[in-house]
Amino acid sequence: MLGEKRQSEIRILKEIAELLNEGTEIDALLKEVLQKLLHITGLETGWVFLIDQHGEFRLAAEEKLPPALSGDGFKPMCKGDCWCIDRYNDGRLNKASNIIECKRIEDAITEQRKDTNGLTHHASVPLRAGDEKFGILNIGSPDKTHFTPEELALLESVAFQIGTAIKRIKLTLLEQETALAAERNRLARDLHDSVNQLLFSLSLTARGGAEMADNPEIKDTFSYMQDLAQEALSEMRALIWQLKPRGLENGLICALQSYSQMLGLNLDSKVIGVISLPGKVEETLWRVGQEALANCKKHSGQSRADLTLTVEEEKVIMVISDYGRGFHYSENNDIPSLGLKSMKSRTEALNGIFMLNTELNKGTKIEIIIPFKKGGK
Repeated sequence: MLGEKRQSEIRILKEIAELLNEGTEIDALLKEVLQKLLHITGLETGWVFLIDQHGEFRLAAEEKLPPALSGDGFKPMCKGDCWCIDRYNDGRLNKASNIIECKRIEDAITEQRKDTNGLTHHASVPLRAGDEKFGILNIGSPDKTHFTPEELALLESVAFQIGTAIKRIKLTLLEQETALAAERNRLARDLHDSVNQLLFSLSLTARGGAEMADNPEIKDTFSYMQDLAQEALSEMRALIWQLKPRGLENGLICALQSYSQMLGLNLDSKVIGVISLPGKVEETLWRVGQEALANCKKHSGQSRADLTLTVEEEKVIMVISDYGRGFHYSENNDIPSLGLKSMKSRTEALNGIFMLNTELNKGTKIEIIIPFKKGGK
C-alpha cells in the first residue's frame, strides 16, 4: 500500500488537476490553484509571474504576500529585476529550485519598508509544457529556508500541470480567434452576395421609378427611396469592410486610404518611420482607424480628416483628427459612445494608451500609442 504521504501527494495533484481541467480564464485559474496548493500543503505564501517571449513579466496571481511586497498596489512585484526572473530568462531556472533568496524581499528590508512577515526565501519552479515556458511559480513560508526534495518534486508536478493548462487555454483561444475570423469572412461574403445585391437592385428600381413617374409627389417618393437605398448600401459596404478588411495585405495606410474613399472622406496621411509592425498591433490600428474615420464621416460635418502614423523604436503612435463639430468632453467624464469605448478597449488590450481631445466646433483628435517588440507577432 502507498504510504500516507504519497497518498496525500496524489490527492493534492488530483484536486489541482480537476481545477485546471475546468478553467478557461488564466488569471482566475492561477489564483484558485494557488489557494488550493497552499491550503493542502500547509504553506503560506505564493505568487505566479507570467513571462512572455520577450522576457517581460507580470504578476498574474498572488496569495498572502506580506505587506512589504503587496503595498502600493503590489508595486514591488510589478517592476524591477529579480533573481528568479533573471535565471528563468537566461535558462538557468529549468526545474524546481531550492532555494532562491528573494531580491525583492532583500530590497524591502534594505529600504526599511513594511513588514516581510518572516518571509526571506522562496522556491521557484518554471511553468512549462514540453519546450514551451510560460512563467514561474514561487512558493514560500515565514522562516522557511529549505524545501525537501519531495516538496520540490510535488511543486514541479503542480507547475507542469499549470503549464499544460495554460497551453490548453492558449490553444483554445487561438482556435476561437481563427473560427471567429472564418465566421467574419463568411458573413462578409453572405452580406456582399445577398443583402448588398438586393440594396443595389432596390436603388436601380427606385431610380427607374423616379424617371418614369409623372406625378411630382410619386417622383419625390421614388427619389427618397433611392437616397435611402444608396445610404444603406454605403453602410453595408462599410460593414463588409469591417468584417473582412480587404486591402490590409497592401499595408495599413493603403487600407485606411481605401476605406476613407469608400466612405467619401478625403484622408490626408503622413507616415514617420519605417512601418514594420506585429500582426496584432497592425490589426488593432486598422480597427481603431476604421472606427475613428467612420466617426469623422458621421459626426464631424466635414469631408476631410488627417492621419499621422509615427513608428518609433518600440512604439507606434497613430493620430486621426478632423476639423468638424467636436463635442463637450472632459478627461474626468466617461467616454460618451460605444465606438470610442471600443477604440479605448482595443488599445488597452495591447497595453496601449488611448487619448481623446475634442472641443465644441473645434474638431476631434484621437491619439493612440501602442508599445511593441521588434519581431513580435
